[in-house]
Amino acid sequence: FPGSALARKPPAWVMAAELVETSRLFARTAAKIDPAWVERLAEHLVKRSYSEPHWEKKRAAVMAFERVTLYGVPVVAQRKVPYARVDPELARELFIRRALVEGEWDTRHRFLRDNAALVIEVEELEQRTRRRDILVDDEVLFDFYDARVPQHVVSGAHFDAWWKKARRRRPDRLHFDRDLLMRSDSGEVDAAAYPDTWHSDGLTMPLSYAFEPGAAMDGITVDVPLAQLADLDPARFEWQVPGHRRELVTELIRSLPKQLRRHFIPAPDHARAVLDRIDAEEPSLLDALGRELHRMSGVPVPRDAWRFDKLPVHLRLTFRVIDDEGSTVDEGPDIAELQHRLRPKTQARLSAAATGLERTGLTEWSLGELPRTFETEHDGHPITGYPALVDEGRSVGVSVFHTAEEQQHSMRLGTRRLLLLAVASPMPAVVKRLDNRAKLALSAYPGGGIGPLLDDTLTAAVDALASRHGGPAWDQAGFERLRTAVRADLYDTVDAALQQVQRIVDLGQTLRAGLPQVKDAELVDDVQAQLDHLIGPGFVTHAGIDRLPHLLRYLRAVELRLDKAPHDLSRDRAAMLVVHELEDQLHEQLESAPRDVDRVRLGEAGWMIEELRVSFFAQRLGTAHSVSEKRVRRALQRE
Repeated sequence: FPGSALARKPPAWVMAAELVETSRLFARTAAKIDPAWVERLAEHLVKRSYSEPHWEKKRAAVMAFERVTLYGVPVVAQRKVPYARVDPELARELFIRRALVEGEWDTRHRFLRDNAALVIEVEELEQRTRRRDILVDDEVLFDFYDARVPQHVVSGAHFDAWWKKARRRRPDRLHFDRDLLMRSDSGEVDAAAYPDTWHSDGLTMPLSYAFEPGAAMDGITVDVPLAQLADLDPARFEWQVPGHRRELVTELIRSLPKQLRRHFIPAPDHARAVLDRIDAEEPSLLDALGRELHRMSGVPVPRDAWRFDKLPVHLRLTFRVIDDEGSTVDEGPDIAELQHRLRPKTQARLSAAATGLERTGLTEWSLGELPRTFETEHDGHPITGYPALVDEGRSVGVSVFHTAEEQQHSMRLGTRRLLLLAVASPMPAVVKRLDNRAKLALSAYPGGGIGPLLDDTLTAAVDALASRHGGPAWDQAGFERLRTAVRADLYDTVDAALQQVQRIVDLGQTLRAGLPQVKDAELVDDVQAQLDHLIGPGFVTHAGIDRLPHLLRYLRAVELRLDKAPHDLSRDRAAMLVVHELEDQLHEQLESAPRDVDRVRLGEAGWMIEELRVSFFAQRLGTAHSVSEKRVRRALQRE
């Protein structure tokens, strides 16, 4: 009511003695009220409802959320309360299932420990025989407890009070016996060695087990979604599940040609020994086996000597490719072959999704906003793609990729190219400031002279500035902000970078000029190869502006190595062999890497090898981070 003291600034909750309707409906004789009073004072008017009854391990009780309303207005939105006072029958059932049957209860009762140990023992027997009908289901265990626990026991506290007295009269009342749990007999096996899912390339795929000796589907089947098939790494599936791994390695050794196999007899002993030396996180089981068997015996094992086709059927994973409806598209034991065979289907889905989105020949931002993801349907199946700019050399385009990782990689390169097209080059002004000595040094660049080197430095500078200023851009406004920021800093960045590039090229030329005086041919070849790698075509962009000081340090490490190598050639040769082994492994992975983004990741391992060279040949220069042969191997394994 306008005459009320509360009219101008009414509180959140008001209680009124009367409602009067004249020109409007007015509340009269009104006063502020604290909603906390309502539940107690209006007990006869409030309504209570309960939801989400659930077991809480910490409280050892079934809890639910209580909601209190007055005339439909929430007084208490969500308050946790014991559910036993609402539905004691359900609370008792949940207590038995969760606390006693499933063991979700922190307690020291001996019968629970003994029962859990017996269940685990029977599960191990079930797994070892590759059967699913040995252990009884949870309903049998529930009925067992239901018949022995009184009706008033609805929580851990109730149980403790009752069991304190009951166990004195009959301490074995709640103990399982073996006959209760088992339907048949079997041996022991670790259940964790036979997981229900396979994790690979960020995807979780269901596994199904079949114990059907002689059948084509005997063993383990992996359900692979068609949409993710092209992105999976076949090498990761060489490992099998842990429970079959020793048998797998044994049979792989037996599959070797006789001239190799005779070095690894008995096969089971060698399988056990080699498995103790390798890590299942390595990318490829076959590569790891070949490497470790070589180290153990001195006998090299080529990768193509392994014969998966000679393995027992149950040791070869079967891959079942399924579509979005769960129907089988194709299946077989070779995932690489499935990827090749189904490539038209996966590419067709992606190409159909990109209709109207893919572009080419762009020299300026005319896209509006580029979506981060593209979702549509093709032939009734949902498709998700990841659009990104693509560097076409003298223009940019738009393509759709299978993964966000590929999208980010391409987007960075495409944004860089579009910035190079949109921002005036500061090179004429930068070159004008260079003195003759600097120009002479830069012109000696073995990758094509000063012109390509300046272009390379400009590209690297734009790349670095785009990253520093929040690139890549995803819409026109973002690209304009990025272009403005890059334009403002580009001259200074290129000028500073060229000073470092000059020192790098100059020192590189000095080192090359001194190589004819080095008497050891292997050392010369190694240094020459390292210089070609460090100061090859496009080295500034490849390394990045921020890594240029490290390149100079790598070259100084070469200089120190050449000075001291003649005095300790055997030590230099031993370190060189380690480096060459790591580089060979890196080059093999680079050659087999399916995507550009994979090669970029491998490049980081390459820089670790350069740091390892510094630690071997020029320790006093120091390394950018902790590095060792073991760390590099782990990095290569992760790749």
